[in-house]
Amino acid sequence: MSVIKDEKKLLNTIKRIDEKIDKINDQKIVAFFESLGLTEREDVPKNFLDWETILIIVPDRHISHELKYYKFSISRLFFVTNPYADKIHIYDFDQWKSVTRNKTQFQIREMMKTNFGGVKNLSKDQD
Repeated sequence: MSVIKDEKKLLNTIKRIDEKIDKINDQKIVAFFESLGLTEREDVPKNFLDWETILIIVPDRHISHELKYYKFSISRLFFVTNPYADKIHIYDFDQWKSVTRNKTQFQIREMMKTNFGGVKNLSKDQD
């Protein structure tokens, strides 16, 4: 005997509430990206809300620290600091997971020099 009188009704209600929460979180993501100027940039994919988790690459720890609060208040965001990046970038977190799987920290650091926002420093290469 179940304690819940109408489990199907309860599950449907929870599902509807979760859908509303997801829509509100999507609004928070869009507002956050707008405040960062990301929605205006040509290099930012427009389908980022389709991703299960959004990877946000930040160029330094100061920016990472400044955005720390939003990591906890907005779901579906994952932050990585890439000191080789020239600005904030976003990617599908699943892409990050597949590329970094079975790699050492050193290999990931080397990869980030030219991927996930990394830009080779041409002035050092010319010297």
